Amino acid sequence: MTEQLADPSTTREALPVELVDDSGAAIGACSVADAHRPPGTLHRAFSVLLFDRAGRVLIQQRAGVKTRFPRQWANTCCGHPLPGQPVAEAAAVRLDEEFGLAAELTEVGTFRYHAGDATTGRVEHEYDHVLIGDAGEQPPRPDPAEIGDWAWIAPRDLRADLAEQPGKYTPWLAQVLEIADAAHRAR
Repeated sequence: MTEQLADPSTTREALPVELVDDSGAAIGACSVADAHRPPGTLHRAFSVLLFDRAGRVLIQQRAGVKTRFPRQWANTCCGHPLPGQPVAEAAAVRLDEEFGLAAELTEVGTFRYHAGDATTGRVEHEYDHVLIGDAGEQPPRPDPAEIGDWAWIAPRDLRADLAEQPGKYTPWLAQVLEIADAAHRAR
């Protein structure tokens, strides 16, 4: 008899997220699923963008099973820390889960956004921490349950494509790119 594995997106929907106020201070918790029901509840999230030696960024096309913005292109990885979990720690775990990569991550900024996904009816309302890191020499080993495709792209080329085809990308990617690229260039 073969044991069926649980759909990772369903399992992740039951995990708790940290609710925050407008300044990012923790005020409670609820499940991922509850936080993303319309109209959306403001909660803590993170977005990672890795750079290679040529200055290109690693982006991913979200898997078709994602409950929010499936098949759209996004930053290297993103997710939610557990309540009270350090953001960089949670981001490092997610980077390994999604891409099989390890990198020293540095938080470089935060922003808030609110966006509805017309495809799934879910809502993102996040206080997003942006982290960057250097990809190093290890090749990505993407988990196909998380990532449909991936690519290295120069930030200027990504900006141009975001302007030409915004619906191809997640609503948070443009802001993540601006914060991450400015911090990377300032190093």
